[in-house]
Amino acid sequence: MPGSLLQLTSAPPHQQLTVRVPAAGVALTGKIQVPGDKSISHRALMLGAIAQGETRIQGLLLGEDPRSTAKCFQAMGVEVSDLEDEWVTVQGVGLGNLQEPADVLDAGNSGTTLRLMLGLLASHPDRFFTVTGDRSLRSRPMGRVITPLQQMGATIWGRQGNTLAPLAVQGQALKPTHYHSPIASAQVKSCVLLAGLLTDGPTTVTEPSLSRDHSERMLQAFGADLTVDQAACTVTVNGPTTLHGQTVIVPGDISSAAFWLVGAAIIPGSELVIENVGVNPTRTGVLEALQAMNADITLENERLVTGEPVADLRVRYSQLRGATFSGDLIPRMIDEIPILAVAALFAEGPTVIKDAAELRVKESDRLAVMAAELNRLGANVTELPDGLEISGGLSTLQGSTVDSFTDHRVGMSLAIAALRAQGTTVVQRAEAAAISYPTFLATLEQVCAS
Repeated sequence: MPGSLLQLTSAPPHQQLTVRVPAAGVALTGKIQVPGDKSISHRALMLGAIAQGETRIQGLLLGEDPRSTAKCFQAMGVEVSDLEDEWVTVQGVGLGNLQEPADVLDAGNSGTTLRLMLGLLASHPDRFFTVTGDRSLRSRPMGRVITPLQQMGATIWGRQGNTLAPLAVQGQALKPTHYHSPIASAQVKSCVLLAGLLTDGPTTVTEPSLSRDHSERMLQAFGADLTVDQAACTVTVNGPTTLHGQTVIVPGDISSAAFWLVGAAIIPGSELVIENVGVNPTRTGVLEALQAMNADITLENERLVTGEPVADLRVRYSQLRGATFSGDLIPRMIDEIPILAVAALFAEGPTVIKDAAELRVKESDRLAVMAAELNRLGANVTELPDGLEISGGLSTLQGSTVDSFTDHRVGMSLAIAALRAQGTTVVQRAEAAAISYPTFLATLEQVCAS
């Protein structure tokens, strides 16, 4: 790969990525592995912290979000080894034994850290907690988890009617509940289930459709008394319970793999194998969507790793076709919609994405940002109230200056789009990728071949 293809420059506190595609173009080839699944990494750290005994974790994501989770639990008396170790160890304190921290807990940019942790903090009687995050996280809605916790008897104060961080939590002995969630959200479901671990009786969550089920799988592996009714989209945990430390092997994150799936699918001459990717059925919406668009993706070496389905994904360039995506599929690919929008630019015919209003309250308003930034590159993307309409049919984009808005998935999606642009593309605030994929640029260099 010519050294001039990618250039990363710093203008503290930000970085910008310059992409100059040669006239001959590039192709993505080779075998790669992606970082550990972020959702599973968070949950392994949290359940290890409240279990009895030691939990050993291999393949933990070393991004900023799991580091925030580790720091929060260390501040509450949990011993966590160096996250750079091949095997990260967590010395659990046992359920109900988190210490009252001496300072404010900082969840950084991680909505998963804050929302899931609230279920544990609220259910620890006679302890007081305060928790905050960065500017982005302080603007993201917390009422969706605070409402069910208050239904269980939680005492939580926050900005704008107890809906925004910073939050103050006075731990209480909570009561069981049956919460009918208005949205399919793994964070809401997981928060309530974690709170239910210390209640006396069954705590149940019913969703309008199935959200990702990493919490259920891992809670069962750690010994929780938990039942799942998939037909009713209902999960019940019976408390109080005891969790026991486990060995967790974290598979590659399909959300990170999605950038390479799309990159190889839209760039002629590409063929990539992405090894050891988690293919949990509640997370494979992006695979189904790309295959519906005629992407050439095959699953190889399918297997189970500590209860999670894993496979190697082989993807080759193919001519995509537009499609419409909505309904129950959306929660299973909500994080991958920004990069799916990039794929749609080069599909024959229009692509319409609906029922994705949740993207407006992520690290950025991803619907508004992706529409605006892709249009800067010469695309024709229309922002809908709950989605995007993408005209498709492009053969190339035009290089321009675009902005990640400090949103990791936006920044990486724009970097992949830049590989199909003529001239020079500059992605501002490119450092955002480190939130979930610290080695993204190194992998991009690895797979590009002229």
